[in-house]
Amino acid sequence: MIVMLYKKLSVLCLSAILIMACNSSKTKENTSNSIDTTTIEGHPAWIMQGNIYEVNVRQYTPEGTFNAFAKHLDRLKEMGVQALWFMPINPIGVFDRKGTLGSYYAVANYTAINPEFGTLEDWNALVMKCHEMGFKVIIDWVANHTSADHYWLKTNPDFYVQDSITHKALSPFDWTDARKLNFKNPALCDSMIASMEYWLKESNLDGFRCDVASEVPEAFWTKCISQLKKGRNIFMLAEAETPWIHKAGFDASYAWSDFNVMKQIVKGERNALSLDTVFAKRDTSFPTNAMKLSFTSNHDENSWNKADYGTMPGETHAPFAVLTQTINKGVSLIYTGQEEPYLDSISFFYKHPITFGKYNRAAFYNTLLNLRKDNPALAANASYTKLTTNDNAKIFAFLRENEGRKVLVVLNLSKDPVKALISNSSIVGKATEVFTKASEQIIQNQTILLKPWDYKVYSY
Repeated sequence: MIVMLYKKLSVLCLSAILIMACNSSKTKENTSNSIDTTTIEGHPAWIMQGNIYEVNVRQYTPEGTFNAFAKHLDRLKEMGVQALWFMPINPIGVFDRKGTLGSYYAVANYTAINPEFGTLEDWNALVMKCHEMGFKVIIDWVANHTSADHYWLKTNPDFYVQDSITHKALSPFDWTDARKLNFKNPALCDSMIASMEYWLKESNLDGFRCDVASEVPEAFWTKCISQLKKGRNIFMLAEAETPWIHKAGFDASYAWSDFNVMKQIVKGERNALSLDTVFAKRDTSFPTNAMKLSFTSNHDENSWNKADYGTMPGETHAPFAVLTQTINKGVSLIYTGQEEPYLDSISFFYKHPITFGKYNRAAFYNTLLNLRKDNPALAANASYTKLTTNDNAKIFAFLRENEGRKVLVVLNLSKDPVKALISNSSIVGKATEVFTKASEQIIQNQTILLKPWDYKVYSY
């Protein structure tokens, strides 16, 4: 009996050891794959001094695949890129397709991979490699509509907005390759959320950029984002410029108004004072913690409006690029090819691979991205002080401050050389001009010589 008891105790001890070992293994596994839950003002902490690089997989390489793009990760990391936004990775519809390859935004299946880019295994391997290198990964999500041949049109026709007479699914706007979804249908809402949750679990994503987000009802986004963020600290970016988007739970929305004013300044239709107006409207219209995506180009602006090589040609681009990387409440965007720079509109419906190799702007962006990362004065929630100069119509100057650090930005937004005079005691101190690396003692009545479309950025 004693022997039997001993054997039972031995078995129990062995079982306990095995359970502890398994739990230890699981704990180690969960720790290694754990999600950072740190937030600042309700946003993921990593985005507060972050930046986003938009990846057009189809046009990035001659192959146009995930595996081919992966070869560029090292240089993007060296440039200072933090988060990668991948344009839609889903299959594209064939029926009513536009052009040879169709629009990335005519999604035929929300939970599948576009075979043009590779396989699910290729995608997950790319995401894993990105994470191992320290990148965050978000994907484009097209909730407003599907392709004209999404399988829901057959299995769930009530998921779509239908013509009252023909009962056929309607196209949004003039997007004849797409069919508009009906968010009055609770089953559609649940299916859409489930599809987004699929990618969070399958690929361990860090967030979504949501296409034409303001065309989707606020009630859906409120429910969706609340559910997606349970237990996950994801970043939600809306292609929209409406205040209610942030009430629904989005972290950031587009700064189109800023961009439109920048284009007008380049054309000579407005001057630097116009930025004060648009920033003031933003500050009074949007919640105080609302982040804005600042940009000089993106896939839409490039393909349809020739940004940035046409809207901000030549030397006019640089001061606005500096502005988008340093302005308050913002997260900055760089679009595929801007670091080259690729001076052409990238086709939307056809194969149009970008030619890389010169990277003439890479060092410029590297300086700005590293400044964002290293100086807390450029955090989205850092203070912002507009500075008065001797010529406010041409010179746009401001000071950012946070945690005892400062960044002074002085831009000449004109075609004329200027001598900028800033009379403000808050700029006094020893600083480094980040592009020349020159150390300077900034005084209260500081005079700065600027060539046409020139810029100076001082880090304290």
